[in-house]
Amino acid sequence: MSSTSSASYDFYYITLIFLLMAKGTTFTLVNRCDYTVWPGILSNAGSSGLDTTGFQLQPRATRSFQDQPGWSGRFWGRTGCSFDPKDTGVGRCATGDCGSNQIECNGAGAAPPATLAEFTIGSSAPDFYDVSLVDGYNLPMIVQPVGGSGACGLTGCVTDLNRKCPNELRAGDGQGCKSACEAFGNPEYCCSGAYGSPDTCRPSVYSEMFKNACPRSYSYAYDDATSIFTCSGADYTITFCPSVTSQKSSRDSSSSPISGLPHAGGR
Repeated sequence: MSSTSSASYDFYYITLIFLLMAKGTTFTLVNRCDYTVWPGILSNAGSSGLDTTGFQLQPRATRSFQDQPGWSGRFWGRTGCSFDPKDTGVGRCATGDCGSNQIECNGAGAAPPATLAEFTIGSSAPDFYDVSLVDGYNLPMIVQPVGGSGACGLTGCVTDLNRKCPNELRAGDGQGCKSACEAFGNPEYCCSGAYGSPDTCRPSVYSEMFKNACPRSYSYAYDDATSIFTCSGADYTITFCPSVTSQKSSRDSSSSPISGLPHAGGR
């Protein structure tokens, strides 16, 4: 092979690798609830936005997005929404509302209580992801890596916590379950002030209730050890109401935690 041909081959090979690395991560949102969900999307500061910041997702519908390497942000599901299609989609949601008064959230986050799927996509390092109940809970959700290498664990919350929610944490006529921080504002529940470190902020009876029901989800601010997952080079499927037992038409207070779902390991 001539030196010119060799140089051309090397250039092609390097370009191909670069393109594969730069393709980004695909997020696929799936609604298996028997009711409409309005997902919200918030990109962190410094991350380019996705195609939308909020949309309607009918039962059994899916929608996919592709980010750029290095993206970070969160997804959540809004429920009980009412938007006027004749007035540019103005409306409100019973849970997870982003305060924009329209389907697009436009850079606003979810009003608690809301189940959150959080991601930091690595450019040359592993992705970090979790499902958080730190801001409370409004509907079941799981995150499943597709492909990728590493631990790549399935995470989320399948249990219907709205049925198990103590009266003092109930929100939205039982459509959401507040965190103890949101309900009471005490520093020991919010991990603030004198309780603003892992050594001083410990699990409460309320966060332990969340953790027992959803052992792979964040239950309070410093619940890192069993709640953060990593994977390299994966796409991700985010499913609302991943099991039949979490749907409104067939709710069961004995619905199983995420350990009852198939394991999703790295490939």
